[in-house]
Amino acid sequence: MPSADGEALSQAEAAYRQLRDKLIMLEIRPGEPINDGQLAAELGFGRTPVREAIKRLEVDHLVVSYPRRGTFATIVDITELADVSDIRELLEPLAARRAAVNASSEMRAEIRSVAEAIAGMDTTPADKRELMRYDLTVHRLIYRAAGNRHLEDSLIRYDNLATRIWCLVLDKVPSVAGHITEHVRLLEAVADGDAELAAKLALEHVSSFEKTIRKVL
Repeated sequence: MPSADGEALSQAEAAYRQLRDKLIMLEIRPGEPINDGQLAAELGFGRTPVREAIKRLEVDHLVVSYPRRGTFATIVDITELADVSDIRELLEPLAARRAAVNASSEMRAEIRSVAEAIAGMDTTPADKRELMRYDLTVHRLIYRAAGNRHLEDSLIRYDNLATRIWCLVLDKVPSVAGHITEHVRLLEAVADGDAELAAKLALEHVSSFEKTIRKVL
């Protein structure tokens, strides 16, 4: 699967992204203590870049620190779903529209490649979280293609929160295959430069996410 994060990374940035995705996918469980020395050993980084990463994750509301108690993965708050969805329903179509207009030829080729990979993949893996990793990749790719760093940073944060909610209830959802395969048409619309269709499909995708979650709550 092509990565949405193609640039060379500093150790602190690489540690941040790896820890961020472990927290998003609930590989680090909500409420679990965060031990910087243990994580540094697991990830193969020094303690300094891991500590820098943890500071950034606090800003993202993915970890929380308490004086004299330590640092912990934040609890996933299902009640945030409506607020997160409100924001995503405004910003996701904007990002898709901008990506359809602004993406470079190289970016459009990458987007088509991801669409083809999803169209040909097995949508019934033993671990549904494998499918959710595709979801993260697709969204981050579209945000990057939109060409607005402020929009990209905002949407990554809200998509991260939404994905944590997904992962919390994933075992209750009969199938996430439809949610993932929806990406094919969205990516094709972006690659084709069809801004209005891309925006429409992005809105439908976010709305269907919220409806699916609400059915299992």
